[in-house]
Amino acid sequence: MKLRGGFTPTTMRGRMGVRSALLVLFRRLARIYFREIEVAGEVPHPGTGGRLFAANHVNGLVDPILVLTQTPCRISPVAKSTLWKIPGLQWLLETAEAVPIVRRRDVPGKSEGDNEAVFARVAKHLVTGGNILIFPEGTSHNEPHLLALRSGAGQMLSRSVAEEAGAELTFQAVALEFDERDVFRSRSLVLFGPVRRVADMHGEDLAQEITDAIRTDLSELLVEGASWEERILVVRVAEMFAKDAGDTSLEHVNQLGRRITQARHALAGSSSAEVHAIEARIRDYLARVEREETSDDVVARVARGTLSPALEHERIARVATAVITLPLALIATVVYWLPYQLPRFVTRKLKGDPDVASTYKLGVGLVVFPLWAATAIALAFLVLPSNELALLATAVLLASPFSALAWLDRWDRLAARSSNLLAPSEERRERLVALAAERTTLMRDLDTLRERAEAA
Repeated sequence: MKLRGGFTPTTMRGRMGVRSALLVLFRRLARIYFREIEVAGEVPHPGTGGRLFAANHVNGLVDPILVLTQTPCRISPVAKSTLWKIPGLQWLLETAEAVPIVRRRDVPGKSEGDNEAVFARVAKHLVTGGNILIFPEGTSHNEPHLLALRSGAGQMLSRSVAEEAGAELTFQAVALEFDERDVFRSRSLVLFGPVRRVADMHGEDLAQEITDAIRTDLSELLVEGASWEERILVVRVAEMFAKDAGDTSLEHVNQLGRRITQARHALAGSSSAEVHAIEARIRDYLARVEREETSDDVVARVARGTLSPALEHERIARVATAVITLPLALIATVVYWLPYQLPRFVTRKLKGDPDVASTYKLGVGLVVFPLWAATAIALAFLVLPSNELALLATAVLLASPFSALAWLDRWDRLAARSSNLLAPSEERRERLVALAAERTTLMRDLDTLRERAEAA
């Protein structure tokens, strides 16, 4: 017996087994790539079906991996058709049951009918209980706010309703937040918004109404800013409030960030001068914290009296860790220099779409580094005189890249750190106490503005 698409039950089970194995692998890779992954909001249950998930788009490869691996139910992603041209990626996309979509920017002569077969396929998938993941911004980007949403998600759902009028279809916004987008081992948040029923949409233009609802939900889930400077400032203030509240989870920081943005907008007209003044004070405070090579967390504990400025255990521990891991970092610099350069070389050679370049870079990295490490480990067992030495070499080969990455992250701060290490301890203690006093005053003034905004 053959099933839809010409597959026999045996081949279908084989594809499902490969897909499950790949999901397990990518869950592990995601946990390596990110220090912490938080999943929050109205998380769907494993039996969820007939739902379209719409997420913001930061990275062409990381975003779908995050959603697919952190969502309990099975999802088929929609991806731009050009990804099928990347060597080795077509098999992965087919295994993930991805659906290719033709974008006008990729195919200038695209006609309205080019995606008709895709919409029909998605409609059949949804009405038969499948789930779809789409990124309605249409492209990954590095803006601090949402781009204009395309209507593809709305068209897919409206087409599904036309195919099966009684189908119980839903859609759900998914916000992807990162505390440091360009830093390896940062934190990420997968935040699920409210579930919306297509049957509750009663506008004349169903596709546009769904698109508008997705836009509203994503905007309410994300911390946005008109510029990166504005967004970073909002997030830093949210982190300060989160530390004082004793809950520094990314979910809580995200909630606080959205409240701060709302308060900022509420005060923009009546108290704009005060808002600009306190923002200038916050920037000055954060700049002084950075110059001292300390953190707001340390300053906050000095302000609360729970950390002596004379001790700074965390700072001492960081310096000690850096010194201890330096030999490992140097080993990794030598052993992994070539595979580290290869993804950068590939992206430099690529012209055109930066999204494709970033996908290549991450994809090459995910393939080249494991293969290089596996080859080095195999050579260790072949060349070294004993299994004990080979096991030791294996441990070094696996641990050293993380030490090297940590050193790369702090390299541009070494000059500031060295000057602070030479500063007289008494003078430094006085500066930390002054910073703590400034922070206390700032938080009090921010609370006053927050109360005024909430009363407005």
